[in-house]
Amino acid sequence: MSTSLLDEELILLDYTADDKERLLAQLAAVLHSKGYVKESYGPAVIEREAVFPTGLKTLGVEVAVPHTDPKHVKQAAILVARLAAPVIFKEMGNSGKEVAVKLVFMLAVTDPKEHLTTLSKLMAIFSDKEKLLALYQSDSPKTMILLLNRILA
Repeated sequence: MSTSLLDEELILLDYTADDKERLLAQLAAVLHSKGYVKESYGPAVIEREAVFPTGLKTLGVEVAVPHTDPKHVKQAAILVARLAAPVIFKEMGNSGKEVAVKLVFMLAVTDPKEHLTTLSKLMAIFSDKEKLLALYQSDSPKTMILLLNRILA
């Protein structure tokens, strides 16, 4: 993953939200305000999440990887939000199970091939409890980006 996908202004630590829809709308608004996505991105992410849930029961810290079609994206980026309190998502794969998400990786992708590459690299992190906990326990956006770059290089 190129470092151009990561930016300190898109690393949000101890973020709070009442529920999944509000969280997704707020995170999408951050991406929109910084010029990464179109106004249509937020509603599209919420709509897609309802049909194709992205919660993952990962070891150590449960995560979600919300995203939507490239047509809603201006510039590729990854927004990472460490949540102050878990937000309930549905589990990926339509099991219907709930996942208490504490770390969100919101993907804004412009190229479907790049999207799959990015997802597969993130999945490698999600299957490694120590790396995932290290990310979650990062004390600053800069530290989180350094860890992500080291893991994803």
